[in-house]
Formats: sequence, C-alpha cells, structure tokens
Amino acid sequence: MRLPLLAVLLLALGGCVASYPAPPALPPAPAGQVQPARAAAETFLTVLGRVEPVAESFCRQRSVAANCDFRIVVDDRPGQPPNAFQTLDRTGRPVIGFTLALIADARNPDELAFVLGHEAAHHIAGHIPKRNDQALSGALLAGVLAQASGLSPDEIRAAQNMGAEVAARSYSKEFELEADALGAEIAFAAGYDPVRGSGFFDRLPDPGDKFLGSHPPNAQRKALVVATVRRLQGS
Repeated sequence: MRLPLLAVLLLALGGCVASYPAPPALPPAPAGQVQPARAAAETFLTVLGRVEPVAESFCRQRSVAANCDFRIVVDDRPGQPPNAFQTLDRTGRPVIGFTLALIADARNPDELAFVLGHEAAHHIAGHIPKRNDQALSGALLAGVLAQASGLSPDEIRAAQNMGAEVAARSYSKEFELEADALGAEIAFAAGYDPVRGSGFFDRLPDPGDKFLGSHPPNAQRKALVVATVRRLQGS
C-alpha cells in the first residue's frame, strides 16, 4: 500500500519484530548534488507508484504464504544518513523504509527503483526468517558446546550470542546478491534501468570481501546487476 510522502511516517524501532541488516549508509552528498525537497518527493512518489505494484505482483507469484502488502515508510528523523531497510511489523506485514536523505541523494529515478526493488526482494526471498533460523541454530550449537566445555552461565550466554551472530552472517552476502538480482528484475519490469540504478554502489563505501562481512564487494554486485539485465534482455 502506497502512503503519501507528505504524510511522512516514522517507523518506531520498538514496533518491529524483525529486520534485515541495512546496507552501509551512503556518505553525505556534495553540495549541489542533492535534489530540492519538492522535486525529490515527486520523483519518489512516481517511482513508488510504478515499482510497488510490480514488487507485490512478484511477491504473490513467488511467495504464496507471504504477506505481500508492502508498507512504505519514510524516516524523517534529522541527521539520518542516506539509507534504506526492510523489516516486518508485529503482524508480519513487510515494511520498507527510506530516509529522507536517501530520497534527496538519489541521482535519478533508476536508483530509487533499484533500491526499492532490492529491499522488496529481501522479503520476497524470505531472508528475515531464514536469517533468524540460522541465528537460532548457531546459538543452540554454541550453547551446547560451551556447556559441554564446563563454562559458566555468563560465558555460555556470550557463546550463544557469538554463535547466533556468526551463523546469521554466514549467508548475508548470498542474501544480498540474491536481493540484487531479484531487485534488478523488479526494477526492470517496472520500466527502469537497473544498471543505471546500481550506480549508487559507486558512492557506497566498498566493504571488500571480508570474512563474515554482511555485504559483498560493490564491483561484484554491479556485475551481477549487469548480468541479470542482459539475461532479461535475452542478450
């Protein structure tokens, strides 16, 4: 369901039951490269009107049991960096959030379309429940091993927390790449250029290929988007 941008909604963190790790925030845009507020709002609403129905259609086709009624919110807290996230509310409804800074920082509608498609793809692919299952399994295994080693209750809890974190991160890069590919399909189906949209990766700090890092290298992500679009174009 699309909500008017002028009626900006702030997603309270206490109202969420789960979330997917947000990507690294974009650095502040240089002066002169940020869109005027009204123009940015109009662009965002136009993109939303085209991409959201496509994302919900993809969701219904691929996730029979999932709630496909996306709620789009805008985080208007002052000082928030350009960022986007996907989460679920207490009823399991998917929520996609944008900060005002990201909306203003977008260089073109294709970037907004790709980001929206990417965040919707996390929900369609079921990444939050998968990540939670992995974290639970990691915590249980680490707890059993810690207990068998005769550690104290505090040490066991610390081991469980570490096990959950390691297990949750094990597939984070894979999930991001899956969301990039599906997000590109969604943006493409909505009439946008995902390759041009993935240009925002050029402004993200490159995470590199770190062990247990949450995001893959930017170059790998851009190459995947290009390959996805070529496949969609049949070339």
